[in-house]
Amino acid sequence: MAGLTHNAVPTVSLGATQSKEVGFLDWILEPKRFLPTLAVILMAVSFGMRWFQEAMSFSVGMDFYEPEFQQIWMPFLYAELAVALTVAVVSFSYIWLTREKDAAAISPRLELKRYYTLLGFFVVLATWAIPTGFLGIESDAAWHQVSIRDTDFTPTHIVLFYFLMPFMTVMLIAGFLWAHTRLPLFINRISVPFLIVVSGLFMIMPNYGFNEWGHTFFYAEELFAAPIHYGFVVLGWAFFALVPLLVQIMSRMAELIPEVAAQEDKEEAASQAA
Repeated sequence: MAGLTHNAVPTVSLGATQSKEVGFLDWILEPKRFLPTLAVILMAVSFGMRWFQEAMSFSVGMDFYEPEFQQIWMPFLYAELAVALTVAVVSFSYIWLTREKDAAAISPRLELKRYYTLLGFFVVLATWAIPTGFLGIESDAAWHQVSIRDTDFTPTHIVLFYFLMPFMTVMLIAGFLWAHTRLPLFINRISVPFLIVVSGLFMIMPNYGFNEWGHTFFYAEELFAAPIHYGFVVLGWAFFALVPLLVQIMSRMAELIPEVAAQEDKEEAASQAA
């Protein structure tokens, strides 16, 4: 498989995995509950933050050096960072501590189900990227045209640069870890396209610093076509790697679907014979 460190996929058993008692956490994390809940939470957060921007930006957000800005927006920034860090630590730790130890113990049926879960996760993130784009990125561009003074910390920067983009990065890294600890195709190897997607979004964050440094010293006005913004464009191209990543996933699913269907036919025939 192109883009993997090895070509072979581990041999897996057709049998079902060992049954175990389902706890409350497992019940919550069932994809049919977790993914819709995650989508609703992310949408609510995005629209809630946009409402807060609309209500507060022009009254206490025009200048970082105003006392009101320090009282309203900086605590908001610290809360955002605390939330993103907490979600990162909890999700990364849980995914790693509950990882699969033996890829061969994963049945084709369970593996196929997990591919659908991963695709559903991508759909949730793609849907969330829409309000992130027009509520975060476009509002930041508009803010630069309205506010004469620009600093590292503005209402739009605090929402977009210090929460929406970092939190989306946390979600993608969590998806990367989950896929590489749950799917035999990726266990003990690395999907290069997946790594490119995650790395591109992650590296946009240090590019913030370069961007703000440039605006502080030699680009006072926000020129969207200025070379200082080229990094955002180049790193954004990392999302093109989603295409080969989907090829990897779909190719493996195409192998699993007939296998799972044949196993289900055998089980159905056995049940009818009994």
